[in-house]
Parts: sequence; C-alpha cells; structure tokens
Amino acid sequence: MESLLQSQSADLRGRKILIVDDDRLNLRILSGILKSEGYELAHAESGERAMEIYDSFQPDLILLDVVMPGINGFETCRALKRLHGDNCAPIVFITAKNESDDVVEGLTAGGVDYLPKPFQAKEVVARIRTHLQNQLLAEQQKSLVEQLSKANAAKNRFLGMAAHDLRNPLASIRGLAEFLREGTVGQLTPDQLDLIETIHTASQSMLEMVNELLDVATIESGELKINPEKHSLSDLIEKSVYLSNIDAAKKGTHVTFAPSGNGPYVCIDAAKMQQVVDNLISNAVKFSPPGSTVTVEVQRTSTTGVFSVKDQGPGIPNDERDKLFKDFSRLSVRPTAGETSTGLGLAICRKIVDAHHGSIAAENLPNRGCEFRVTLPLPP
Repeated sequence: MESLLQSQSADLRGRKILIVDDDRLNLRILSGILKSEGYELAHAESGERAMEIYDSFQPDLILLDVVMPGINGFETCRALKRLHGDNCAPIVFITAKNESDDVVEGLTAGGVDYLPKPFQAKEVVARIRTHLQNQLLAEQQKSLVEQLSKANAAKNRFLGMAAHDLRNPLASIRGLAEFLREGTVGQLTPDQLDLIETIHTASQSMLEMVNELLDVATIESGELKINPEKHSLSDLIEKSVYLSNIDAAKKGTHVTFAPSGNGPYVCIDAAKMQQVVDNLISNAVKFSPPGSTVTVEVQRTSTTGVFSVKDQGPGIPNDERDKLFKDFSRLSVRPTAGETSTGLGLAICRKIVDAHHGSIAAENLPNRGCEFRVTLPLPP
C-alpha cells in the first residue's frame, strides 16, 4: 500500500498549481506546503491576473481565494469556466468561511472542493493530491479513448480495403459457377453439377459476408451517406416481399403482405431502407421452420410510419436479448435449413435506421415467433 502511494505521488511531481490569493502570507504558507510535494507553482494576486496567466501556465489545478479585490473568487471561477469549458482545470476554493451557503455557492460556480483557513498541512496535501490524481486519471482515460478511436478507425479501414478487394473475385467465382451450372460450356455430369452447386453456394455466402463487412466498415467510419427522399413505405416493402418469396419458396415458406391503399410516405434513402427490409425478411425466413408464413405489415400513426416483420421461429431467448443489434453477435437459435449467418445483419439494420432518426425493436410473440418493428418519422 505504501509503495502504491509513493508511486502515485511520483506520478504527480511536476504537476502545475496556480494559487490565486491577494494575501502574501497565505501564498507563502501554501507554497511552502506544496513545494515539498514537487509541484510546479505559479501565483496571481487577483482574479483578473489569474485569467491573464492561465493560458501561458496551463495549470492542472487552481487554488482560488474567495475574497479578493476586483472580481471575487466565485466570479473568477465562472469566468474561467466560460473561457475554457470542460478543459478548465479543477478549481478548489480557499476561504475562511465554512458556512454551508458559501460552500454551496462555490460548488455551484464550478468549484470541486474548498480549503478552509487556517491551513492544516496534512489536509492541504491530501485534498490536493486527491484532485490531481483524479485529473491525471481523467487525462489517461481521454488518451486511452483517443487511442481506441484511432485503432477502431484503422480496423475499419482495413476491413473496408479487405472487403473491397475480396468482393470482385468472389463475384467472379459465383458468376463462373452460374455459367457452368447452366451448361454454357457443355453438359455436366450429376457429380460435376453437385460440385458446381457447392461452389456457387459457398461463393454466394462469402460474398454476402464480405458485403456486410464492407457495410459495417463504411458505417462505423462515418462515411454512410443517407440521401433521403419521399417514398411510399408500402411500395418499397411490396418490392422486397416479391423478391423474398423467390428464395423463401425453396423452404416452402411464404411471405405475405397486404399493402394499404394510403400507406405512409416517409423520407428515406430507398436503397438503404430496402436493405433493412430485405434483411429482416431474410432473417425471418432463415429462423422459421420450412413451410412457415412470414407476415409483413405497415401501419401509420399521427407522427410515424411503422413496418413489422413477424416470423414463426423459436423467438429470442430472454437471456440473449442484449446481443441483438450488436456486431458479430449470434444467438443460440440457429437457422432451420443450415443457412449462414454472420451476426452482422441486424447491427447494420440498426445503424441504417438510426441514421434515419428512427428506431428498431424486437419482441417475442405470445404463442411462437418474433416480431421486428421499425418506426420512422413522418415528414413534416
């Protein structure tokens, strides 16, 4: 414990403290106490002078007397907070008054603590050390956040480059497999056709994963561009349902949608929102047993347009709800026909919906299945 305290004290040596007091005796006493701790000190005899030397000295902590000629300590504190905002050094008031009203006024002005006169050396050292340690921890946390942000940006750049470079050759493999499967270069034997089908399925799954990685990298790098225009939500969903039924038919599953004649018009990037609808319907088909029905509905409220996708799958385990909409998160429930899942689709949906100032949520249905609901604001 003692070695830890010594280590923390060593870390604080050289930290800068600005003492603001018009009483020379107070300056000498405080300077004598604090110099032995290894701090670098500067003095100001007034609030006006403190503001003048603040930028050049860049203190880590300010000891500020309350009663001074000119502007008092409370006014000085407020002025420093206005000038430097969240980057202002912590301010500890020096006062002979210990009435609660004065303490409250000091804290309200932006101070973090106060030192009562007459000074007690051990109390001064302990209070100053605590606030400087807190300041040091805050700086270290800020530095760590900046490092993590840079690492995350580098990760996104790498994912984006890797996904972009992989997409074209994978698309070529899939396309060539389709040519061979269709007999473009001649009749294939059943065994050859089976191999080609395997190649096509694998390349399609990999291409979907690469596209999702590229989407995530684009969104997290802040490069997602939304170009909203007024669109009929019903028309957009009807198109997705029609295309989704082609793949759903392979499982004997049917996607139903009864468009409303006065379906809501919303301001959306149609391509991006189509991606959300396609993903939600695809998930519903994946996690529902063969022969199921997936139901898509659209509603309108006074301020929002809402669409929902209801499946007949096992639902969301209660202890796994926090995994939804997170990157690379997979639930214990698995697709019912061996379909692939990267754990990125719902995360991408949430980010696209967020970019449209909407919301997305999921709830288990009373009997069986799950409902995903997307709510979008109506245009003014």
